[in-house]
Formats: sequence, C-alpha cells, structure tokens
Amino acid sequence: MTTAKDLFIIAMEEGSEPAVGQGDLSLALAGAELIDLLETGAVTVDGDVVVPGDPAVPGDRLLARAAEAVTRQPPHETIEDWLWRRGRDLAAGYQAALEEDGELTRKRGGRLPFGPERVEPVDGPARRRAADRWAGREPVLTALASVLGIGEEPSGDRPGFDEEGVTAVVAAVHDAVMELEAVRQRRTIENAAFANLWRGV
Repeated sequence: MTTAKDLFIIAMEEGSEPAVGQGDLSLALAGAELIDLLETGAVTVDGDVVVPGDPAVPGDRLLARAAEAVTRQPPHETIEDWLWRRGRDLAAGYQAALEEDGELTRKRGGRLPFGPERVEPVDGPARRRAADRWAGREPVLTALASVLGIGEEPSGDRPGFDEEGVTAVVAAVHDAVMELEAVRQRRTIENAAFANLWRGV
C-alpha cells in the first residue's frame, strides 16, 4: 500500500458530508504519490522543482505509473505543475484500480434496493493499514487529509517535516486546493450574475 491509497481510503471513511470533491482529492493524491516517490528515491525536490532520481520501478502499480509520469528531460516541472498534470482525474483512477483489486465494494445506500449506490472500502488489509496509520496520526497522512478538511487541523500554519521536500509538497497541495476552491467560487459568482442578467431581460 501507498500513502495515496491510504489517503483515498481515509477520505472515504472519514470524509465529511458533502463528500470530498474529486478535484481536491485528485490533487492530494498526486501530492501523496510524489511524497512516496521521494521516499523511494525515484525523485528529489530542488526548491520547488521535481528532479528525477532512481529509475527503479516501484512495486505498487499505481505508484509505478506515477514514476513513469515523472518528466525526466529538462526543463523539469515544478511541484505545482506535477500536481495539476498528474492529478487530472486521479481520484477516479484510484477508485477504478481499488475496485479492480477488490479493495472497494459498491453498496446501495438506505433501505431501498434502488437507493443511491456508494463505494466503500472492504474490511481487509488495505483498510486496516490505512486505519492504523490514521489512528497513529502519521504526519504525512494527517497533513494531506487536513488539506481536504478531514480530521483536525495540524498545529501551526503548516506542519514541518524532517524532509524539506515533503514539506514543500504538502504546502503545494494546500495552495493548489485553495486555488481550485477560488476558481469554483469565481464560477459560482459568474454563473449567478449571468442568471440574474437573463432574469432581468
């Protein structure tokens, strides 16, 4: 299992209502992948630039795909660029992969057989590992979840980690999620103004 998979499961288990937005979760998953790649030595971070490292392929297939997606020829991309590029529809990709691996199951909500269908983690090793990391307040998982509004906010403006690259990635995820929210709010205001214009015609 990887931090990204654990984060996906925690987002499903601990997420508030309404559920965590797919765009927010995708950005956080891309950040989690990058942190895992840092820990394996597949990449390093120089300031805010992602620099390719050891080309060895990680054992996890989703993390292997992330490693393959790293820009190996200069100019290398920034963490922010990685988050937006790699994060495109990433939450849906993780859901499909975890369902394929039997780590997620689809269930009908409510008592009626035709109620809304929802996806939830299967009670197995993947779910227990994510729950153990969450219960132990593992710093990276906790910080990324808090960006999504899950769990308590870490003390201080932004948590610090032993590895500067991890701190840079978590900060970039926070900024990207805030930027996405600002875009949503701007669109809501523009749509409301457009609707008011038509009502006034």
